[in-house]
Amino acid sequence: MNRKNALAAAVAAALALGSVAVATTQSTAAAPQSTTAAGTSAARPGAGFRAMTADARGEAIRTAGRNAAATARALGLGPDERLVTKDVLIDADGTRHVRYDRTYRGLFVIGGDLVVHLAKNGRITGSDLAHQGPIRIAGTTPKLTAADASAAAVRHAKHVRHAKAGGKDSTLVVYAVGKVPVLAYRSTVTGAGENGPASRQAVIVDASSGAPLDQYELHQNITGTGNGVTVGQVSIETAQSGSGYSLTDAAHGGTVVYDSYNSPQSNPRQNARPFSKATNSWGNGTNSSRESAAVDASYGLAKTWDYYKNTFNRSGIRNDGRGAPAYVHVDNSLLNAFYDDNCFCMYFGDGSSQNGNTPVTALDVAGHEMSHGVTAATANLTYSGESGGLNEATSDIFGSMVEFYANNSSDPGDYYIGEKLNMTGGYMRRMDNPSADGRSLSCWNSNAGSVDVHLSSGIGNHFFYLAAEGTGAKTIGGRSHNGTTCNNDTFAGIGKDKAAAVWYRALSAYMTSTTNYAGARTATLQAAADLYGTNSQERYLISKAWAAVSVGTALPDPGPGTPTPSPTTPPGGNVLTNGSFEQGTSGWTQSQNIITNSGQQAARDGSWYAWMMGYGSTASESLSQSNIGVPSTGTPKLTFWLKTTTQESGSTAYDTLKVNVNGTTLATYSNADASSGYVQKTVDLSAYKGKTVKLEFAGTEDAYLPTVFLVDGIAIG
Repeated sequence: MNRKNALAAAVAAALALGSVAVATTQSTAAAPQSTTAAGTSAARPGAGFRAMTADARGEAIRTAGRNAAATARALGLGPDERLVTKDVLIDADGTRHVRYDRTYRGLFVIGGDLVVHLAKNGRITGSDLAHQGPIRIAGTTPKLTAADASAAAVRHAKHVRHAKAGGKDSTLVVYAVGKVPVLAYRSTVTGAGENGPASRQAVIVDASSGAPLDQYELHQNITGTGNGVTVGQVSIETAQSGSGYSLTDAAHGGTVVYDSYNSPQSNPRQNARPFSKATNSWGNGTNSSRESAAVDASYGLAKTWDYYKNTFNRSGIRNDGRGAPAYVHVDNSLLNAFYDDNCFCMYFGDGSSQNGNTPVTALDVAGHEMSHGVTAATANLTYSGESGGLNEATSDIFGSMVEFYANNSSDPGDYYIGEKLNMTGGYMRRMDNPSADGRSLSCWNSNAGSVDVHLSSGIGNHFFYLAAEGTGAKTIGGRSHNGTTCNNDTFAGIGKDKAAAVWYRALSAYMTSTTNYAGARTATLQAAADLYGTNSQERYLISKAWAAVSVGTALPDPGPGTPTPSPTTPPGGNVLTNGSFEQGTSGWTQSQNIITNSGQQAARDGSWYAWMMGYGSTASESLSQSNIGVPSTGTPKLTFWLKTTTQESGSTAYDTLKVNVNGTTLATYSNADASSGYVQKTVDLSAYKGKTVKLEFAGTEDAYLPTVFLVDGIAIG
């Protein structure tokens, strides 16, 4: 959620480039900084990230750490919270983007990550928070023991069979993915699953009741079919020691490729040792040499490193110049490859009879897996729900971009994922037409957060393809592509390099662990404004691509100058859009991520609803829709369903929800109107008959106990 926070007065700490000053922070949806002339295609000066040496990056992180306490106070965080610096990115013009994790009384906060944006002079200009406001929980003493939590996690685990976990596998955390943080345990459960006989799953359970809060796979991987490729005759970086050579790539952070010698997936490094030999010629292009798969992995990881370095000035997965070790020939008949952030390493299986025992070391696979590490080091998108789909889409996007970058005639760039992996269908996923596999989602719908993340990734993949290439049939990399849309729109793309620049900036500077598809739209529109201008065709076409996959609506075409003005003539009937919220944020403007399908509350109908307030601290929120045509006949009225729950008592209105039309309050509801379920409300709109209006739901909350207002089923008629 991104809330505009009024920051405290001056922060006394100093940054390397000047003392910290504060301003009202703004979410990524707020007005962007000054831009180039409308419609220009060049990036704005200062919009790209600087290259930094390891020493410069280390000093920037240390500086941010010294200012963490002052920044926490400026953001209005609580006295028991601490900010831990994760990374710092600096634009060419000196603008800084500081990414922090949060702790509460020493406990890691899941969903507590945030990004703070600072001008060159140290002035805070904005912030993006996965969880808005301070963390407040009743206490940090759990009712359950770690062993109890592990047992509960085993019962709730859905992605593994014969699940098991011990007391040492559960860690006490604060779970702040919803609006109301809770004390929880994060448990690691192992068992047989899609990732093999030693699959691992994270299960989050309430520390008081053991109720499940979330769960997701810990191996972020390409699954289901098996992958392997021979990249042909290529040059790879090696190291010489005495009279021998090893697959150690000093030019790319000291990356070492190991032969796992078929160590079990539960312990892939058990028998592992580095590839080494007397000569500097590796592999023969077939499985008869164990070196062939290692050549593929070494080449793919080097090309991925080079792509990020030469395109975004990023030095390795964590932007610290370190290479991640890679292990090939993991397990037996393992149809899988995965990145594991716990060990900062990558694993590649040998495939199985399902794909002709082709090793899972394709070029786009290497780019995919290494990009999971980049995501973990930046937005750290939670590997479940819509954020999990975005996580997978990010790896598909950059895996494809690495393939284009490598320009290898044996594997030319295209938007097919795993097309060199000897699969029955010829590919794993298609970005131009995700649903062609019969399973993946091409268009957003209200169940997108409930399907497997490899399937919901299709929404992000489809968006990226359309943003890059536009609509229509074409041949790319020798393969047929067809950019169809969910709304029958047609438009041109901005080019893959510009689209990738927008996605990387959004991922690095604006997305957080809980970002969903609506939030990704907001982040990419801000990134496009940063890079190309608020009124640029690039930003407009980004919005068109999102609308084409059913996420939000397209912005007005800026044309050669200012955007097209909104209509002023009121229509004859109601045009309120998406009153049930089943199309997500489409049609609505929200100050925070109010529109949700979170399972922590329930919609009246369908899966989506508006969740307003419930922080237990001083706060305000708004949800609005403009250009609504009130019917010109009869007795027009606004109806909606409202559920109010509160920890307040008595009849005093401490927390309120107001219904405003064209700035005039027509109805007010408060904590005193608490209800056990949804209650239909009616507001007379006779005074606005035949007019175009702006409808707003405005919530306010005082500094103490929380009140939650749930809104659904809005209609005007």
